[in-house]
Amino acid sequence: MDARFLGITEVTETPAVAVVIDVMRAFTVAAWAFGQGAEKIVLAESLDEALTLKAEHPDWVALKDGPPAPGFDTVNSPGKLRWLDLTGRTVVQKTTAGTVGALAVKEASLVLCAGFVVADATARLLRTRTGDTVTFLVTGEDGQADEDRACAEYIARRATEPRTDPADFLRRAAESRAAAELTECVRQGVHPDDVALCLELDRFPFAMVAALEDTLMVLRPTYEAAQPAHEPATGPGEEPR
Repeated sequence: MDARFLGITEVTETPAVAVVIDVMRAFTVAAWAFGQGAEKIVLAESLDEALTLKAEHPDWVALKDGPPAPGFDTVNSPGKLRWLDLTGRTVVQKTTAGTVGALAVKEASLVLCAGFVVADATARLLRTRTGDTVTFLVTGEDGQADEDRACAEYIARRATEPRTDPADFLRRAAESRAAAELTECVRQGVHPDDVALCLELDRFPFAMVAALEDTLMVLRPTYEAAQPAHEPATGPGEEPR
C-alpha cells in the first residue's frame, strides 16, 4: 500500500482512497455514536445546514464543536455522548476539522473516517485495497496536528504490519497540543474523560465509511474485514468499563 499524508488544503485532486483522521474529537465521537446505537451520521457542511436538517427532521440528533447552543442536542464530546441512547437515530455532525476533511474528499471511491478507537478495523479494511494509493487526511491544525498524524501513520503501518506496536503513536497523541487543550479545558464543550476516550485503542470493532447519499455525505459503520475489538463497547446507557 502506497500511503501519503496531506492536510485538507493540500488536497488538489480526488484521491482513490481517503482516510480522514480526526482523533480529538470528531471521529471518536462518531464511533461512540455508532456504539450507542446510531444508524447513520450526516456530515454537515455548516452550522446552518446542521440546524436546517435538524428543523426538517426533529427526531435527528444534532451536535457541534464548542459549548451547547440553541438547536443542537449535544456537543462534540465522547465523554458526554457516551451516556445517550441513540438506538436507531440519525446524528447530524458539524465540526471544525473532521467533517470538513470528509467533505473535501467526498468524490473519492472510498472514504474512511477514523481515529484510534477504530484503528484496527480501518487497517483491516485497507488491506483489501492493496493496489491503491491511500491518502491519509490529517485534519487538525492545517495538517500539523500530531495526534492526527500519529494515528494516520499508525493505521498506515498497521495495514501492512499488523503487529505494529502502538505505544509511540499513542504517546505522541497524548502529548499533542489538542490533548493539552482538552485537558486544560481551553476548548469548550469538554468532558474530563475526553482525552482518555480518544486514546482508547480499538474500542470499537467497525470501520466507518462515508459516502454521498443523494446530496448528503453520510457516515455508516461497516464490519467488513473487522474482528472483535479487545474491549467491547458498552450498550446504550451502560457504564463504560
